[in-house]
Amino acid sequence: MNFRPRGKDEPEINLIPFIDVLLVVLIFLMLSTTYSKFTELQLRLPVADADAQRDYPREVVVGVASDGRYTVNRQPIAGRSVDLLAGALADAAKAGKDSVVIVSADAAAPHQSVISVLEAARRSGLQQVTFAAQSSAQAGGR
Repeated sequence: MNFRPRGKDEPEINLIPFIDVLLVVLIFLMLSTTYSKFTELQLRLPVADADAQRDYPREVVVGVASDGRYTVNRQPIAGRSVDLLAGALADAAKAGKDSVVIVSADAAAPHQSVISVLEAARRSGLQQVTFAAQSSAQAGGR
């Protein structure tokens, strides 16, 4: 009779089947996932949800129409050059460098028109720029 305690064998976990299953799941997910192409994105801008709109006492509102025309504080700008827009922004900024430029661009406005507003604000020395948007509740009602 052998009463000596046997050495306990450590249980061994075989990882090979586990890895096989993970690879099958990974391949399944890669094949079943649909990727949207960049050209197929349909963007509808601008819409944002905000609790309350801020009141800027020193604001300069720049409007950008869908055809690229500009208004500064509801006064139309004669041309579309950045220099004319920068001059109009400098004249409208009554608080000087502390004025806030609010860009209110149409959703169909050219991207270059909005970038031109940012460049004109930089040339005028106005550093505080924000964008106006409608809330999603207002956008759904149209």
